[in-house]
Amino acid sequence: MGVEGCTKCVKYLLFFFNFIFWLTGGVILGVALWLRQDPKTSTLLGIEYEGHQAPNTFYISVHILIAVGAVMMVVGFLGCYGAIQESQCLLGTFFACLVILFACEVAAGIWGYLNKETVSSEMINFYDSIYNQARQPDFAGADEQKKAALATVLKVFHETLQCCGKGGADQLYTLFTQVSGTSDVCPSSFTAINCHARIRELFSDKIYLIGIIALVIAMIMIFEMIFSMVLCCGIRNSPVY
Repeated sequence: MGVEGCTKCVKYLLFFFNFIFWLTGGVILGVALWLRQDPKTSTLLGIEYEGHQAPNTFYISVHILIAVGAVMMVVGFLGCYGAIQESQCLLGTFFACLVILFACEVAAGIWGYLNKETVSSEMINFYDSIYNQARQPDFAGADEQKKAALATVLKVFHETLQCCGKGGADQLYTLFTQVSGTSDVCPSSFTAINCHARIRELFSDKIYLIGIIALVIAMIMIFEMIFSMVLCCGIRNSPVY
């Protein structure tokens, strides 16, 4: 015989939450892989100009999510099996893993909150550095290979995000050169939206998605830690053991 009464109810609640935890790990892994392979972010973060690679801070968060999703699936299975088998050893190991994961998640959440604007700012600075080179007076006399490389990088930004220019006074200059035929780096479907706004929109939306996922995980983990300890105490105090 196993545990009885309320403890038995806790056992099945723990199994249920662990199953949800395991499924959540699978969803996180899938979402993280989607973020890693998303055409827009992959195109922008894969840009390289004169040996300078686009900032990859965003990928750090994505790779952490991939690791978290994989670990959650393993820990979720461990919790499910430990709950059904009523094993104090497995439940204790499961609890320890949850505490470590929870601590890592809190640390990652604090880091993410403090650096939530970093991803957008780094990409905007990278775009501005390329855009400003194209605005320099001596650029017209640059060799054709450099001009072609610079135009290609700008066009990747503009076509991917369906934007053109930095905004403000620079936006008017960009639109004027495009209309007058002086440059040909704006999207084929002409747009007046500046790239700063598009970059913030692209990465901010994804950062918020990561934050929502982290919040859901934290709530599930708190319930699981409580239930695992209650079940451990119930198994220890059960008269059948």
